[in-house]
Amino acid sequence: MTAPDPHPLQIPSLRGQCSEAEWQARVDLAACYRLIAHYGMADMMANHISARVPGEDGAFLINAYGMMYEEITASSLIKVDHEGNVLSKPDFGALDYGVNQAGYVIHSAVHAARPEVDCVIHTHSWASMAVSSLACGLLPLTQTAMRFLKIGYHDYQGVVLNLDEQESIIRDLGQGEALILRNHGAMTVGRSVGEAFNWMHRLELACRAQLAAMACNTPLAAVAPAVLEETWNNYQPGTRRPYGLMEWPALLRKLDRMDPGYRL
Repeated sequence: MTAPDPHPLQIPSLRGQCSEAEWQARVDLAACYRLIAHYGMADMMANHISARVPGEDGAFLINAYGMMYEEITASSLIKVDHEGNVLSKPDFGALDYGVNQAGYVIHSAVHAARPEVDCVIHTHSWASMAVSSLACGLLPLTQTAMRFLKIGYHDYQGVVLNLDEQESIIRDLGQGEALILRNHGAMTVGRSVGEAFNWMHRLELACRAQLAAMACNTPLAAVAPAVLEETWNNYQPGTRRPYGLMEWPALLRKLDRMDPGYRL
């Protein structure tokens, strides 16, 4: 007979204990965690995704360090401020989960410096880690990769635990939507959770496609610089509708068919 779990995770719903706007942000963020796991971009309980709390200056939601991405729920998220103070968190019982320090350092930096950004995603997928270790970085080999023609790069300085690194992270991200963390992984940002996920999903595809092409050990086809610029411009926020407007509702429907537990 299987022994009972000595540390069961039973988190009561926070619905009705926060604003409707915050609850919706929690649902969207929990959905993003589940989708990152579903599409093979999770690293067990490592990494982090955050979302700004609507109507609360300086507050954002982030995962409890110790939970797998596929078990994140709207009520399990922890609310913190830019200084790292925990504003609210659910009762995790004996597990007493908190916030990953590297997650706080990275996400608080972006939310403080980029007020238009509502969501920040950081991953250690095998594809992004591999490309982050290549001297050439991400190459504009495919139409999807051309979207990242002017992606930023941040040199590795060790595990991101030092607040002093925040300045260089923000400088290297600039006003862009994506950043390659060299010898580390990737980060994307968006004006909504759906937009940030769209950027990360496409960045992951671009990395996987590049690695597959390079593995063929045959010359790679180059695209004319003018065409690269034109293609990049077609993907910019000022050229087309924001990403996620069409995709995000469909992705939520997909999750609801798979497991609507993220909404708890």
